[in-house]
Amino acid sequence: MTSIANVPRRRALTAARTAVSMLRAQPFSIGTATAVLVLGMLQHSLFATPVDLLRQTATGFEPVAEQGQWWTLLTWTLFAPDTATLAVDVAAILVLLGAAERLLGTWRTALAYVVTGVAGAVAGISLQLLGSGSGEFWTRSTVESIGLNPLAPIAGALMAASGSASALWRRRIRVLTLMLALVLLLYSGQPTDLYLLLSAVGGLALGVVLRREKKILRWVRGSQHEIRVMMATVVAITAAGPVVALATGSHFGPLAPIAQLLLEQAPHMPELARCEALHVTDSCVRVLTLERAANPGAVVVSAAPLILLLVAAYGMLRGRRFAVGVAAVVNLLLGALGLFYFGILPVSGLPFVIAAPTGTHWEVTLGLSLATLIPLGLGIALILLRGNFRVLPSRRHTRVFLVVVSGVAVVLTAAYIVGGLALHDTAFTRAVGLRTLLGDVLERFIPIGFLRHESVEFLPTTPMGALLYFGIGPAFWVVLVGATVWVLGEQRSRKPQGTMAQVRQRLNEGGGDSLSFLATWPGNAHWFDPLSRAVITYRVVGRVALTIGGPFSVTGSKEPALSRFAQFCTDNGWLPVFYSIDSKHEGFFRSIGWHTMVIAEETVLRPATFEMAGKKWQDVRTSINRAQRAGVRAVWTSYAALPLAHATQLTEISEQWMASKGLPEMGFTLGGIDELRDPAVRLMVALGEDGVVHGVTSWLPTFRDARVIGWTLDFMRRRPDSFNGVMEFLIAETALRMRDENVEFLSLSGAPLAHTAATVPDGDIERILDYISGTLEPAYGFRSLLNFKRKFQPEFHPLVMAYPDPAALPVIGLALTRAYLPRLSLKNAAALARGKI
Repeated sequence: MTSIANVPRRRALTAARTAVSMLRAQPFSIGTATAVLVLGMLQHSLFATPVDLLRQTATGFEPVAEQGQWWTLLTWTLFAPDTATLAVDVAAILVLLGAAERLLGTWRTALAYVVTGVAGAVAGISLQLLGSGSGEFWTRSTVESIGLNPLAPIAGALMAASGSASALWRRRIRVLTLMLALVLLLYSGQPTDLYLLLSAVGGLALGVVLRREKKILRWVRGSQHEIRVMMATVVAITAAGPVVALATGSHFGPLAPIAQLLLEQAPHMPELARCEALHVTDSCVRVLTLERAANPGAVVVSAAPLILLLVAAYGMLRGRRFAVGVAAVVNLLLGALGLFYFGILPVSGLPFVIAAPTGTHWEVTLGLSLATLIPLGLGIALILLRGNFRVLPSRRHTRVFLVVVSGVAVVLTAAYIVGGLALHDTAFTRAVGLRTLLGDVLERFIPIGFLRHESVEFLPTTPMGALLYFGIGPAFWVVLVGATVWVLGEQRSRKPQGTMAQVRQRLNEGGGDSLSFLATWPGNAHWFDPLSRAVITYRVVGRVALTIGGPFSVTGSKEPALSRFAQFCTDNGWLPVFYSIDSKHEGFFRSIGWHTMVIAEETVLRPATFEMAGKKWQDVRTSINRAQRAGVRAVWTSYAALPLAHATQLTEISEQWMASKGLPEMGFTLGGIDELRDPAVRLMVALGEDGVVHGVTSWLPTFRDARVIGWTLDFMRRRPDSFNGVMEFLIAETALRMRDENVEFLSLSGAPLAHTAATVPDGDIERILDYISGTLEPAYGFRSLLNFKRKFQPEFHPLVMAYPDPAALPVIGLALTRAYLPRLSLKNAAALARGKI
């Protein structure tokens, strides 16, 4: 009860320490966020209308170059246009600018924030000034546009700080920031998007001067895992571009029409008639694009490639080479279509094509043509880097995919031609023939944004005609996306799995740790090292491969096996995490650039020297005396040898214990009733003279040369009304028995997230773990369990978790939660977080 009552106080103290630590680490970020928040809340009282606010604080070509409002070069980064944007900006300042401040220091961050914000706006306005003098199309369209964007100096400061980051984060910050800024410019196209991109580029240059440690600039090759993460992220960002344009409501970017067609209604026919050759205007281009969007099917065809790219990005994250092929083909196809329809076709002189724009409107076609370089370049990059994605689909899945997709394409094409001929003079605006249908059928599968320069030959006028005209494209793309998901969902390992008989044989040989026997539990997989006899037990949760302990092998060093297993996981698209592994391997992991943290401490008894003399053993001796007075004896047995009545009582005791917790039973490294049934597992049962089972512990064997050299405590349950100290009694009796049997060690297992030393948490990760430990304490009692084990005066052996990427800790934490509590409901999770359990 005392532990539960102290939970809110511990949480409050933890939160206070975190707040003070954050204030000390990033005062400029917190001060900037506060200023932006206060200004945003007061803006409606300072200005009569939002328009008044924009005129006084927003920057752009007109305010600076024509009206001389130079102060807007500073104020455009301090205000937000609306409350939703204000919330995003404040969060970005605290998180992103805070990260930059921790890397760069306070005064350097403040300098980078101010300089890049001003420099980005000045450089952008200068480019607009040059474009205005030459009559450039985009400049003339946006000359009166003004805007606010606190994200620009944040991007600049973050890029400047990237020079002081590790190689891993330096690459991530730079690639992702530049990609996001570029996508914003291409799809939204506002002047402030240009200023943001230039601020980021300026921050990159400024970072060379400001970084704390002067290092020689050199290219650092990324790991396969990092390359997969980066390429998947880039593919996802480019696929999400149209959503950006829709969210911002801006249509000035060269790729904005692709998103615009998803939102607006089709134009009227008189508007189409005015779009003639040599008279191309921006509105004409828009009209031709939207004309084909009169049916939801056209929207599906336009959105499907983007959805397919998002699906492929997820598959790439898991190392699927098939996903790389899909993403590469889609990007190359989009690039080729853009080059053909935006570059070649407008200048072809064909009679059905709206000719290339002339005069000052040439930028419309040029901008769209240049935009095709992004998907073309990305497609080529994916092909060059495909070797980093090593999870190959089975031949069966590949054959089925090709047959289904090509078969559907042929059937739909034939249906369009045959149906069109059958309805040639009744379902369309004019009679159509075989030649017309053959020339039009491919465009039924192409996103309509590419067809902007083609005049419309015919349109459907009946429901049946509309079904043919607008239906075959969506049907094909839906089948293609579904087939891709089916192939990527295939769970296929590149290396064969061993049998349980092989696992038990290796366990009997020895060379393992106290957790090695968990290899026999259901749900675990096994990796057999092809170059030694080492075996590693693991479980894949999501895309994380969690090992259980270290390798078990009687021959050679185990560290080469650790490296080969990590590569095996990488080849299969998994993130390798060595969980509950002996701390003696920490040096090896650090030598290869991995990170480690202590996640538990194993408590070990040595039966050969086990004695219960002295004051420290008083509680244990008292428990044994109570058992003797109550007529309770300790029985060493197996589950199969238990009488039915005793086995039934064990199940009842376990169910009563679970009912008192209000949470599902933990798994992964913690066994339940099912794990007791293994013939090699032994039980120590507290049995009364009347046949009542008071408590039970289970013990997992560790072998050497087919002989048991140690036992590990797993299952612990006691009857609610049993005498106090029943667990102490069972463990003490087990230790005494093992002393008589010359067993080398008795492990009481580890207590997760609990440590023997009362140290102050150092770093964000340690503070998070301390908070989680305090949250879980009332429900699972990890700290109480550690204190309980102290009674036996054990040795403490740290168990660590080794992982390659600190950025993956949230994913690893989620995987561990799902591994230990696969049946945890949202209601239970919420109650646990509130301390109600």
